[in-house]
Amino acid sequence: MSVRVQAWGIIAAVLADADPAGAAVRQRLSQSLDENPGVPERALLEYLLEARSSDANTSETIESLRQMRLAPPALPPKLAEQLDAIRSASRISALLENRMLMTAFQPIYGLEGKTVVGAEALSRFVSDDGATAELWFAEAEAVGLGANLEFSALGSAAAAARDLPGSLYVSLNISPTSCMDPRLPELFEHIELPIDRVVLELTEDIPEEEYLQFISALNPLREKGLRIAVDDTHTGAGALSRMIHLKPDFLKVGRNVIGDVDKDGVQRALAACLVDFTDQLGIILVAEGIETVGELKVLTELGISAGQGYLLGRPSVRPEDWASWNTRLDVDGLERHLASPGE
Repeated sequence: MSVRVQAWGIIAAVLADADPAGAAVRQRLSQSLDENPGVPERALLEYLLEARSSDANTSETIESLRQMRLAPPALPPKLAEQLDAIRSASRISALLENRMLMTAFQPIYGLEGKTVVGAEALSRFVSDDGATAELWFAEAEAVGLGANLEFSALGSAAAAARDLPGSLYVSLNISPTSCMDPRLPELFEHIELPIDRVVLELTEDIPEEEYLQFISALNPLREKGLRIAVDDTHTGAGALSRMIHLKPDFLKVGRNVIGDVDKDGVQRALAACLVDFTDQLGIILVAEGIETVGELKVLTELGISAGQGYLLGRPSVRPEDWASWNTRLDVDGLERHLASPGE
């Protein structure tokens, strides 16, 4: 259901109420509607702002507005949920219209050569409430604007990547659903970032019933040089068999595999098995979340291809930081630096 249809439903329910106690409420909403013909969602939101200003002396109104509910008479739960959806859609729409997002890049090092080989793009949102990127994307998905926000983030990252060293690949986070969106091939027709520098990093598992559709949608792009990365979140036998069928270019493993790999024999054995598995399939293995020099040394010894984490470099929105990613990693110097007092 569209936001506009939801707004009309809420407005109709309020105006149809015959309770004399709500006459003033209905009058203010009706006036707001007259001032915003054809845009009920704006009328509803402007009414809420006016109600906040004029009725702020009553604790009931303050609480109802804090929860984004209409003042008495109380709305049924379903209508209250619809009002929350309108509020969320308004926030996301404003974000998209004002382009209130930035791109941070985190370096990905080739562990053998100890040089930066790629960068992962991470969205950063400009907002007063300090909401994380995960919350913004979840809120957008809940009101049917998830794909819109994803493509806005992809476009922002592609534009920012112009300031990255040209030798680096760029890893862009995307959901499987957006991979099947017809806007994806159109995106590559309008961005300056060459498709053979792009790695699409899947943020979710691919639903089994959509697997063939997913592969069909991406194959034409992969033939042009696009690469795919998946993570180790889904490691069941079924997921592994589908991974072999998908033939991703990268497998990313996190702290559940590499954490304390220098101290825990089981973790080390698991990492070694994954090195063997990916070598046989021709997949590049990337370790995420590297935090200590000990982990870095063991992962390098095991033959893991690439790594990223706070030890190697934090995400940054500053092009001057990205430009510095052309120096070779000095592991011994890094160890000495971390061992210094106060570090």
